[in-house]
Amino acid sequence: MTTSRERETPGTRRTGSSGGGSAAPRTLAEELRSRPDDALAGLLRARPDLLNPVPGDLTQLATRAATRASVVRALDRLDRFALQTAEALAVAPDPCPYGTLAGLLSGDTPDDPRIADELPRALAALREQALVWGAEDSLRLVRTARELLAPTPSRPSATGLGPTVAEATAGMSPGRLQEILAAAGLPATHDPVTAVTALTGLFEDRTRMGALLSAAPEEATAVLERLVWGPPYGTVTADPAPHLRWLLDRGLLLPAAPGSVVLPREAALHLRAGRAHRAPEPVPPELAPVTGHTARLVDATAAGQAFTALATVEELLADWETAGPLVLRAGGLGVRDLKRTATTLDVPEQVAAFWVELSYAAGLLASDGDVDERYAPTPAYDEWLDLPAERRWTHLATAWLAATRTPGLAGTKDGRGRVLSALGPELDRAPAPEVRRRVLALLAGLPEGGTVPADALLARLAWERPPRGGDELRARLARWTLAEAELLGVTSRGALSAPGRALLEGSDPAPVLAPLLPEPLDHVLAQADLTAVAPGPLHRPLAQRLGILADVESKGGATVYRFTPESVRRALDAGQTASDLTSFLTAHSRTPIPQPLLYLIEDVARRHGRLRVGAASSYLRCDDEAVLAELLADRRSAPLRLRRLAPTVLAAQAAPDALLEGLRAMGYAPAAESAAGDVVVARADVRRTPQRTAPAPVPEGPPAPDATLLGAAVRAIRAGDLAATAERRPRASSAPADGGLPRTTSAETLATMQAAVLTGSAVWIGFVNAEGAASQRVIAPVRVEGGFVTAYDHTADEVRTFPLHRITGVAELADDRA
Repeated sequence: MTTSRERETPGTRRTGSSGGGSAAPRTLAEELRSRPDDALAGLLRARPDLLNPVPGDLTQLATRAATRASVVRALDRLDRFALQTAEALAVAPDPCPYGTLAGLLSGDTPDDPRIADELPRALAALREQALVWGAEDSLRLVRTARELLAPTPSRPSATGLGPTVAEATAGMSPGRLQEILAAAGLPATHDPVTAVTALTGLFEDRTRMGALLSAAPEEATAVLERLVWGPPYGTVTADPAPHLRWLLDRGLLLPAAPGSVVLPREAALHLRAGRAHRAPEPVPPELAPVTGHTARLVDATAAGQAFTALATVEELLADWETAGPLVLRAGGLGVRDLKRTATTLDVPEQVAAFWVELSYAAGLLASDGDVDERYAPTPAYDEWLDLPAERRWTHLATAWLAATRTPGLAGTKDGRGRVLSALGPELDRAPAPEVRRRVLALLAGLPEGGTVPADALLARLAWERPPRGGDELRARLARWTLAEAELLGVTSRGALSAPGRALLEGSDPAPVLAPLLPEPLDHVLAQADLTAVAPGPLHRPLAQRLGILADVESKGGATVYRFTPESVRRALDAGQTASDLTSFLTAHSRTPIPQPLLYLIEDVARRHGRLRVGAASSYLRCDDEAVLAELLADRRSAPLRLRRLAPTVLAAQAAPDALLEGLRAMGYAPAAESAAGDVVVARADVRRTPQRTAPAPVPEGPPAPDATLLGAAVRAIRAGDLAATAERRPRASSAPADGGLPRTTSAETLATMQAAVLTGSAVWIGFVNAEGAASQRVIAPVRVEGGFVTAYDHTADEVRTFPLHRITGVAELADDRA
């Protein structure tokens, strides 16, 4: 009986066979040979790994396209329905008619017209990538792809189907096969082959199979329902229950291993109504529901976040330029240093890892290469600081989009249980740039200001590039992309911003961002509670100087700075005087300087430097003898081991820096002095690494070839194929016995070349270049002189000169084709 899988579904469109009415190709190389040049270029563009090196002819191209590594890459680039089509072909007969394939995807009673509409597109995608070849009545999946996608006991298929009856009964005794035929109501046969054929025919016959299952016990039907959609394997005991025995006797369960049974493929397809997949997905999931925001609101909030991103990177690198963390022995940033950085930036540790990795990817941060290796800003950081804000953001955003570094992995464990650290060597993931671009492209396809739930985006991405082998890396990369894009201002409220759209399109986002950024302010508002409020972003010199004089108490749309005795002392240590500080605040505060703040500055300045610390092992001097007497009487000074040398001088056993810290901990405000007695201005040394380049992204595979390379490769492959397949005139001395390069004597080579020049015909030669690489070529000789032949080389598509002594032999083409 003919099943619906063997009939062409109504309304399906056929994908024309590759030969334009000629005989069906017998091999993949023959089908490639019948393709036009633009189709060959499309194959090489879709699978750039086939170009390294350029195949010598179409047979080499077909062989390379069927290698396991190349096929795995090609399968990984398929969308879900194209992959489901390939999986259906892997469990279909080989070769498979188009109607049979359509039936495997739509079932005996098609109820989804989208499958019939989309199957030609999916099949064309497989054919374009040379994963499927053959005419429509004999479609073939390349052998390697079939091996990867077909079910095996150790690797179940995504279809959930098991082995065929023939595969499952391989090695079964003839007597056992006859017992199964008898129990199934089939006549006995004379050999195992016909027995397997008879049982297969029963399972594929819908009517007879329905009659057989109608007599099955209810428990047996329940067992089949549990196995039908996979996995198809189950276990049985040595003495199975009666309902299992009923299934085993009729071959509906066949032995797979000791104590294990399997549901044969033909029986499963009957129970599934002929469908290979439980839920075919011919079209991508819809991006819905769409939530709309005004484009103006999205751009404004994104610009604010972009400015915050710049300020965060500046704060991070300003902190690390004086006290950068050590590099771990295995590379990367220590857990404690990451926590300290997160505290400094007032963000969670995962967000701090993102800013650290972004600075590294942008080339603003690197290790200094010293013996005690530390992280520090690079010289490029100073150049970056001199750029306008919109240019600085463009630099960061461009680096983020192209980086293969994945900060989201920081703090997780690898396959060996080791914790991955930020800035470590194992955070590169090649798919990251492609996933980021795809996420932004999906957002760009929505109306301006539109956003969709993250789950809808992830579902669409999973359809476009289905995870294989349970790998959820791309889904995690997509979630991290959404979070990082918000932090950076590429998106806002889940919608793509105008600068983000320009970044994705490859245009310069700086002119788009510039009018959106807030204008930096040159003033603050000093308040009576010893704070100053910056109602917006400040000019960098103002922010830097204010950051020394006061501590940042809170960030956001407005930044709150708090003045404390420690912060004022820090400014005095940097070489400023009380009058300098007062003048600075007066010049930049829109409100009068509160009296408490003036009192604080004067009080700290009055006490600052009264005590002087030097390095005589160390000493302490003060013009006020009472202060020194008070210090000696203070029990907290005992660890410093002070003793009076003179009425105004004390000696200490502590080092000068330890003495300074000890006195400050006691509430004093000492100042260091030089050997000449001058006050030492305590500025932290600013560290920079030697010149460093930004880390190069780790490529996921060979780069996409450009049109020039594709054109040259196609011409070379065509010419090499012509040399390999062109019919030669028989000549005993030139035809190699092993089918390799032609062999002729020097005299024969010279005579044949001279004759070809006179007749204008093309010849086939074997050639060995200066590196010793042998090749075969079709050339049209133009001139022979001085031991060289000048000819048009069809392989290279150019006129070249060949030394005669490097030509192994020559043969004329039977029909003089070039």
